[in-house]
Amino acid sequence: MVKGPGLYSDIGKKARDLLYRDYVSDHKFTVTTYSTTGVAITASGLKKGELFLVDVSTQLKNKNITTDVKVDTNSNVYTTITVDEPAPGLKTIFSFVVPDQKSGKVELQYLHEYAGINTSIGLTTSPLVNFSGIAGNSTVALGTDLSFDTATGNFTKCNAGLSFSSSDLIASLALNDKGDTVSASYYHTVKPVTNTAVGAELTHSFSSNENTLTIGTQHLLDPLTTVKARVNSYGKASALIQHEWRPKSLFTISGEVDTRAIEKSAKIGLAVALKP
Repeated sequence: MVKGPGLYSDIGKKARDLLYRDYVSDHKFTVTTYSTTGVAITASGLKKGELFLVDVSTQLKNKNITTDVKVDTNSNVYTTITVDEPAPGLKTIFSFVVPDQKSGKVELQYLHEYAGINTSIGLTTSPLVNFSGIAGNSTVALGTDLSFDTATGNFTKCNAGLSFSSSDLIASLALNDKGDTVSASYYHTVKPVTNTAVGAELTHSFSSNENTLTIGTQHLLDPLTTVKARVNSYGKASALIQHEWRPKSLFTISGEVDTRAIEKSAKIGLAVALKP
């Protein structure tokens, strides 16, 4: 595994995971089994209001090639073929959706000690071309994320980001939405033994002149139980508890209340993931 700045998507990822990952407002149930040939089969059910969505996915690994196939409620078939390290530091990803004939895409990822590149192109006559690159090291990194629509000749995405990391602190700054939005995030490890950490994200929109601040924390009650909490500048407060009741099997319950309208019912989410 190459050590370096990673990919552009890694900028601010620690703070985003702390503030948003595992928080659920719906009911989700996931079961994974393995066949005798090593094929992983996963069935997921999601209850979203009055809507119930189901999908089934399979994953087959053969040496450095991984094939993922998923079928959703609308009978769409998502296929992703990943070739890991056909050359040192390189990963190739080919994906498409049936019956969407314009969904085909080829993606290349390259990780170097001082750089990370991710580029993709759609398999159509006028494809959407994506490129993201980052340069630096494990301490300081600077990158950009671009999307170009060859059909219109316009850039549909133009972002830039900066990250600073130390042993217990990660800070990042990103300019998104073609310069209309700037976001700053902060992640600090308070106590590594209990995985106690705090994080914050501040976003400013120049077009609307609005600021959004989200702060959060996490802590291990014991080696198998994690609690997290967050609150944002709109008065939404959330908390969750996640317990690993057996290896790789997780039970998560989360809730959200609007402190500015406390008379409204709290939103409760539940997620269960079972693996053998």
